[in-house]
Amino acid sequence: MLLAIETSCDETGVALFSEEGTLVEDFLYSQVALHSPYGGIVPEIASRKQLEVLHPLVKRALEERALKPYDLKGVAVTFGPGLLGSLLVGVTYAKTLSLALKIPLIAVDHLSAHLFSIFLEREVSFPYLGLLVSGGHTALFVVQDFDSLKLIGHTRDDAAGEAFDKIAKLLGLPYPGGPVISELAEKGDPEKYPLPRPMLEEENFDFSFSGLKTAVFQLLKREGNLRNEDLCASFQKALCEVLVEKTLRAARVLGIKRIVVAGGVSANTYLRGLFQERAQEEEIFFPHPKYCTDNAAMVGFLGWIKFKKKDFASLDAEPYSRALFKKSRP
Repeated sequence: MLLAIETSCDETGVALFSEEGTLVEDFLYSQVALHSPYGGIVPEIASRKQLEVLHPLVKRALEERALKPYDLKGVAVTFGPGLLGSLLVGVTYAKTLSLALKIPLIAVDHLSAHLFSIFLEREVSFPYLGLLVSGGHTALFVVQDFDSLKLIGHTRDDAAGEAFDKIAKLLGLPYPGGPVISELAEKGDPEKYPLPRPMLEEENFDFSFSGLKTAVFQLLKREGNLRNEDLCASFQKALCEVLVEKTLRAARVLGIKRIVVAGGVSANTYLRGLFQERAQEEEIFFPHPKYCTDNAAMVGFLGWIKFKKKDFASLDAEPYSRALFKKSRP
């Protein structure tokens, strides 16, 4: 049995995979209620709570399968990117198990895990275009194999999920902003306010959302109280159109017919519908919503792939807070 651990941010995830690659247990502890009063994630609170809940989650997962620690054949853990304090909790725990049980340590990249999360439900043929949209990242990859990913575009400022959260805070809405904005947008007019589509006409595959956030701020400042439903609908449409149009343009320029959309924002129903509406010959794949946000199942799947290849990490390996991928030419 392979143990997988995810502690890159505020979620604490634990999963078990069989040596045949089957997900057998998947647990997630969410800290949303802890961070909501602050309007965002407080890193120290996140890491302290993970320190408190990680071992009980591992113990529970093993007990569900009547397993003992010595039944484990390897431990996969997110090494980064993410909040360093949170990453250290998971990595230190995994290293301890690896050393004590004499089992392989498997280092998993958080962004890569998201891009392969679709394989928890179905296989997608390589190559495909991977759009990763979350609270901390917005990036476009050409995915050629499990160990071959090429970054061709990324956000130059705010990530898509970060923009949702900042607009929600601006409107006095609760954290996290994505779900509440999406819910209000369903009751609003997306054509009410003509908000900008940043970088939409540029030839590159990069994104920028700080200008959209500023446009909403200036609109509120200029016109005062506005109907939140209409403003949320207009904002959501503007942001999602940029994501969809730039991704589809990249697919057509590169001649790639398959697109996987992953990360927390990929659970947004409007974004999913817009992709399906505007895709022509492209096939669009979305993970199940429970695999869109941070989870240990996706870490376990990629860990299992690396386990089969005997791609193990040294106990001297260190977690990293920033993404390792460097942008390259398509």
